[in-house]
Amino acid sequence: MSERVLVIGTGKSGVAAAGLLLSKGCEVVLFDENEQLKKDEIIGKATDTQADKVSVILGLPDLTQEALSKIDRAVISPGVPTDGEAAMRVKDAGIKLIGEIELAWESEKGKVLAITGTNGKTTTTTLLGEIMQKAKDHVLVVGNIGTPYTEEVLKSREDSYTVAEISSFQLETTDKFHPIVSAILNLTPDHLNRHHTMENYVSAKQDITKAQTKEDCCVLNAEDPYTDDFVKRCPARVVLFSSAGELAEGYFFKDGVIYRSENGEAKRLIAMEETHLLGSHNAENIMAAVAMADAAGVDMETILQAVRDFHAVEHRIEFVKNVSGVDYYNDSKGTNPDAAIKAIKAMVRPTWLIGGGYDKDSTYDEWIESFDGKVRGLVLLGQTAQKIADCARAHGFEDIYMTETFEEAVNLCHDKAKDGEAVLLSPACASWGMFKNYEERGRIFKDLVKGFTEQ
Repeated sequence: MSERVLVIGTGKSGVAAAGLLLSKGCEVVLFDENEQLKKDEIIGKATDTQADKVSVILGLPDLTQEALSKIDRAVISPGVPTDGEAAMRVKDAGIKLIGEIELAWESEKGKVLAITGTNGKTTTTTLLGEIMQKAKDHVLVVGNIGTPYTEEVLKSREDSYTVAEISSFQLETTDKFHPIVSAILNLTPDHLNRHHTMENYVSAKQDITKAQTKEDCCVLNAEDPYTDDFVKRCPARVVLFSSAGELAEGYFFKDGVIYRSENGEAKRLIAMEETHLLGSHNAENIMAAVAMADAAGVDMETILQAVRDFHAVEHRIEFVKNVSGVDYYNDSKGTNPDAAIKAIKAMVRPTWLIGGGYDKDSTYDEWIESFDGKVRGLVLLGQTAQKIADCARAHGFEDIYMTETFEEAVNLCHDKAKDGEAVLLSPACASWGMFKNYEERGRIFKDLVKGFTEQ
């Protein structure tokens, strides 16, 4: 009798998980709390050949004990809280609950390099993917970066390398997931509305090493406040990187140049001016990707050539256009204060800053303090606008403009910014409520900017 698996969540990850389960001969029950969804459409997304093996439950009232009594195990999508009602009913019924990453891992044939952290994940994952593609014949790039791991894992083979961006939501439900090289780029407050405490959030991130051994490698940020303690407990061999001081062992960034140090002897690798990336935060991303590729056995010449060829990922301090002497930058991926601080630090001109959005229970003091005379005006919108404005005023920053719509905010910056200045979209908040995701927010910003003409 085939295994009957409940998939909680019918978004991109849930549908991909259902597809993988069907390919393994399982029966799938897709569940979503939204009772307004259409069952036929959900089944159509999950399969066009095995509809008889898929059923759908919509709404918590129908997720009954009787329905759960027919389930062998459950797979939860990363967007669904593990302490939510649906997950708790599954656990109370004694059903094993795993996540999409763990499900994919069961079918992985090759080696995995996995990246997590609060900020820089997408840039580091994309760069590492390009390095590995230059060096190896078969490379998959998956995870939180946009392509579900479950959608790609059946393409893996014994000689393949999977480069995976893994979020804290995904790591909450891993157990045997075992990368040969992992990285925790940094840890600053984020998603506390989901994890509730910083300790829970940090613990979830550190779970990327849960199944690793001393034969594996974990790349850590020497400047992160949580690193010192974790180095002592990390089950893998640790490699450190630093953007703030020289290291006797590991990678460090000094005077615009990245070095690799072994036995106290530092060797120059690459200057940031040789790359297409801005800011010390990108030096950290480069060091992490270089360290991971090196640990995976790629020769340094190949690694550094890939770094030289690499361009910034979309929506991360992405140069859009110069209009009438004003540079416009899209940093829509700056969805928390720490990411937005890095974008401010990368700016070299007086800057008009667009901020605000969905409230993830973040605090904005350090972000406001990072303005340091560089921000000419703060243009706010969204759920957090007043909260940010109050915080800014408490820190003595008064150049604040409140707007109702995104288009109004962008147009206001266009009207105010002068030749030699910059406009930066770096909201320090999630996009939810106004946009589907940060990608849509960034694309709309770019479309608006590209419509501006020289004055």
